[in-house]
Amino acid sequence: MIKRLLCVFSLLAISTSALAGSNRNSIQVKGSDTMVNLGQAWAEKYMEENPGDFVAVTGGGSGTGLSSLISGSCGIAMSSRNIKEKEIALAKKKNINPYETRVALDGLAVVVNPANPVSKLTLDELAGIFTGRISNWKEVGGKDERIVILSREVNSGTHVYFKEHVLRKQDPNGKEEFAPGALLLSSSQAIADEVAGNSAAVGYYGMGYISSKQKPILVAKDKTAEYEAPAIENVLNGKYPISRPLFLYTNGAPDGLVKKFVDYVLSKEGQEIVLVTDFVPVNK
Repeated sequence: MIKRLLCVFSLLAISTSALAGSNRNSIQVKGSDTMVNLGQAWAEKYMEENPGDFVAVTGGGSGTGLSSLISGSCGIAMSSRNIKEKEIALAKKKNINPYETRVALDGLAVVVNPANPVSKLTLDELAGIFTGRISNWKEVGGKDERIVILSREVNSGTHVYFKEHVLRKQDPNGKEEFAPGALLLSSSQAIADEVAGNSAAVGYYGMGYISSKQKPILVAKDKTAEYEAPAIENVLNGKYPISRPLFLYTNGAPDGLVKKFVDYVLSKEGQEIVLVTDFVPVNK
């Protein structure tokens, strides 16, 4: 009987360890779909150099990652937005202390199908399109064709950032929302695929997803400003108006295996991976 009880307790201990956000030799990393390819690239190279460690990276959106951190089901949350006050309050109730580390910079690209003649827009025109105030491409110099709006889903940090910085123009009292007819898609890749096959579509995502199948729009702050492309140099020099930091969140300051991985992310090699995946390093 004693042996059976010991066996049961051992199995429970293993199960508890597997469910935890991280243990002695493994880390669960969850969150931002914008960052998921970057996170997987970090993890792959890190594990090549540290074969005794295991890092699992999955997406689902910034909100999902932060919820997982708060519930204790991941050791690191990837987020393309700052954690919200209500998330911090919930975390503290669960004895979780979210700690923020800025690990990269990103420019949000607004993209259309290559067949669309529209190639540049102001922030106000973008706000008009995504709120539905501008509903036909001919209103901004394009074809007489109804605009198909694509957005990330509400749980996405990319969705939140775009709404706050483009639709609401960083006005904390702004109430603007995406047009009711906007199609909410689950990932940046889904937006890329839809734009590639729909001449009337417009969407947005991290510039690391840009390919020859989509055309990035040049963006200006207003009619008097220069139109800038979503490119690394324009994010670094501050010229591209839709840029943002990317974060890793941990429970308290990183320590143990989590610190080892975060240190790698911020190392010269980790920041070179940032550059290779078309984001902008924070450490050069």
